[in-house]
Amino acid sequence: MEEHTIVVDGDVIAGNHSEIKYGLIARSTILGERVTLSGDLVSRGDTRIDIWSHIGGNVKTDKNAHIGEFVNIDGKLVVKGDLDVGNDVRINGGFEAKGWIVVRNPIPVMVYLFLYVSELLRLGKDEEVEKALEELFADDVESVSMNSLIIPNGSRISMDSIKVPSNAIIGNNCRLVGNIRATSLEMGNGTTLYGSIRTINYVRLSQDNIVHGNIISKGSVYIDAGTHILGEINANSIRIHENARVDGVMRAPGGIIFEREEDKALSDNELMELDV
Repeated sequence: MEEHTIVVDGDVIAGNHSEIKYGLIARSTILGERVTLSGDLVSRGDTRIDIWSHIGGNVKTDKNAHIGEFVNIDGKLVVKGDLDVGNDVRINGGFEAKGWIVVRNPIPVMVYLFLYVSELLRLGKDEEVEKALEELFADDVESVSMNSLIIPNGSRISMDSIKVPSNAIIGNNCRLVGNIRATSLEMGNGTTLYGSIRTINYVRLSQDNIVHGNIISKGSVYIDAGTHILGEINANSIRIHENARVDGVMRAPGGIIFEREEDKALSDNELMELDV
């Protein structure tokens, strides 16, 4: 997350009625109904924008663009491939398209998402499902990238906060700005968050993360080795690795457990035995 733009190595899927106070740069982008994007939308692949959405900047795509009805683009639309556009679309800055221009109602994003999510099943080990998907969709649908940003319906992302109605899952080596508000949160390794965390359920932070704020949770909080919390932790219970660091006060009526490296190795072995 940069000053005015969210940069994603993979794809972006934004659910209906989401509000994003940033621009987006990604491999491909899918915006649902009534999505508000404050900045530019730049895509190296296809771009799909569903009905009644509002883009506060320019839209640029290196491939094809599919724009639904009543979409409002404040800036300029630049399409290096084909442009599939619905009725009553307003593009205040004009548009350029090097491919075909078709004025019709594009396939709804929800239908496209069904195909898109179905393609995710290819990552599983069920050969029958994979064979069925190959027969149904062949190579028409591009598989989703693992380094993707998926924004649930009704989410709010601004420079002050990141609010999602359900669980938040953050991968490795991310840079995020804003106070996270979610039902629960899981964070991978090597991520830096410039903000606080507030959840109803659990918070689980893996190794070598940095959180520039407080953690408040009604559930349990787990902090793995090498993670640094610059603020306080207030939770029902806290489990923290001995090599983690918390600058502020830790409060937990359910107790605080300091985990040693050998204890962690033992618990990991027990989990492996249970999996076997």
